[in-house]
Amino acid sequence: MSRTHHRVVVGLSGGVDSAVTAWLLKQAGHEVIGIFMKNWEDDDDSEHCTSRQDFLDAAAVADVIGIDIEHVNFAAEYKDRVFAEFLREYQAGRTPNPDVLCNAEIKFKAFLDHAMRLGAEKIATGHYARQRLNPATGRHELLKGADPAKDQSYFLHRLTQAQLSRALFPVGDLRKSDVRRIAAEAGLPNAKKKDSTGICFIGERPFREFLGRYLQTRPGPIKTSQGRTIGQHMGLSFYTLGQRQGLGIGGIKEKGAPRGGGDHAPWFVARKDMAANTLYAVQGHDHPWLLSESLTFGDASWIAGEPPPLAAFSAKTRYRQQDAACTLQAGSAPDTFCLRFAQPQWAVTPGQSAVLYDGPVCLGGGIIL
Repeated sequence: MSRTHHRVVVGLSGGVDSAVTAWLLKQAGHEVIGIFMKNWEDDDDSEHCTSRQDFLDAAAVADVIGIDIEHVNFAAEYKDRVFAEFLREYQAGRTPNPDVLCNAEIKFKAFLDHAMRLGAEKIATGHYARQRLNPATGRHELLKGADPAKDQSYFLHRLTQAQLSRALFPVGDLRKSDVRRIAAEAGLPNAKKKDSTGICFIGERPFREFLGRYLQTRPGPIKTSQGRTIGQHMGLSFYTLGQRQGLGIGGIKEKGAPRGGGDHAPWFVARKDMAANTLYAVQGHDHPWLLSESLTFGDASWIAGEPPPLAAFSAKTRYRQQDAACTLQAGSAPDTFCLRFAQPQWAVTPGQSAVLYDGPVCLGGGIIL
């Protein structure tokens, strides 16, 4: 962090990462203001949505650190920019990543704009990522977080030069264990708070039940790779490639499967035929239908503001995946790109983000087609 003192607006979520972010900035001498973002209010009940408790936790943190906190409602922007797109993608049979959209549209647009109106020079979040100015190119670079188990650069790959130049990620150089230790030593009330999981607006509720309120369901057949009907799905939107739970076809054996140990191999969702309203499931984790040697992505966003050279890099096709060696190529359609992998990738899922890396540097990426 630079020695220049800034007015920094911190997104305080109620979690430990953003709490330590605010504390570190205050210790470094910056003028720090906390903002709690409310992004969802359709059915904001305490059973599933923790936003009320999260705000109380964020306010308690602000009190201990000695900073002001403001409660800002971005629910309308979230519904228009993130949730509407989320539903469109699911309706089309794809599996979107709302965290990627939320960062691009809410945290680094709506929140950034609000912070600038408060006279902020920088905004800060509790993401495990780093950024630096490359003196050779004059461009800002997004780097992986220092803790490989917590790196969140994947979710930030759509940030622009303008957004990155305003952003600070103070916990990006730390491991999660260090963040917890700092929080405890500073006496922050949420030092031991459990990390939140799942999609922000769904909380801990059953996903299928939530989605069923917003999408029309059209049941149809589940078939094997050989075309044999083995069950019925509840609507293609409710399934994602590689899914193993919730298919209801546990005891059935794929015709022609070898005798012996493979009889009870688990079933996985392998394909969706939207036109025929058919879900295809295959038996065994390494079935050929689950493996891809290449993928095409569109809607590309590059952190440098332009595509990298068509060359060898590494990529993630889902969060928490190991980087996979690949070559970036031009796609067959305009404004698309192709990734060819050195090793086949498992359950590459349309709608998810393919994110490209050059060593620790996140270059950007796009939506898997």
